[in-house]
Amino acid sequence: MGNREDLLAGARRCLEEKGWGRTTVRDISAASGVSMAAIGYHFGSREALLNAALIEAVDEWGTQVGRTLAAFGADGSGPAERYEAMWAAITASFTTHRTLWLATIEALVQAEHSDDLRRYLAGGQALGRRGLAATLLGTPEDDVDDRSVHTLGAVQMALLTGVVTQWLTDPGQAPDAAEIVAGLRALTDVIDDGGRAGTT
Repeated sequence: MGNREDLLAGARRCLEEKGWGRTTVRDISAASGVSMAAIGYHFGSREALLNAALIEAVDEWGTQVGRTLAAFGADGSGPAERYEAMWAAITASFTTHRTLWLATIEALVQAEHSDDLRRYLAGGQALGRRGLAATLLGTPEDDVDDRSVHTLGAVQMALLTGVVTQWLTDPGQAPDAAEIVAGLRALTDVIDDGGRAGTT
């Protein structure tokens, strides 16, 4: 690898071990084995390097999630069973790929201070909404209409974001796959009953 790649790898390690706020130029230099001056030469600043490392981490996260979702609907089970199985795989990834999920949350916070990072994440969210809707509908992404993207896809993404923050904060109390499905059914009952569900 060259110095640029070494710096990115070192910045990734620092993000995983220290997080954005606690990572210094000296930390990145030590982790990468590259001089501090090279950070300015290749990236312009510590912030730009950490942005690039975050984007790399989020890309890797997206690949992992995509592989998980690709198995959705692959067997002959019913829709509810397939949906629960999908969530079981996703929640398992909160443990096996914890640092990648943390990186996505950190990226959302840092995007407040970087227009480039915010634009990147916004584009990723747009693709994610469409991809999630296509996965749930069992149809190619190009065939998904805008309403499905902004309803089914957007709500599934919101659910995913909310569940991952619970798992990262307190995995012992976070909902498992069966509880997620049961919770969605309960929510549907509340909406259909006009708020009367569970009150009798």
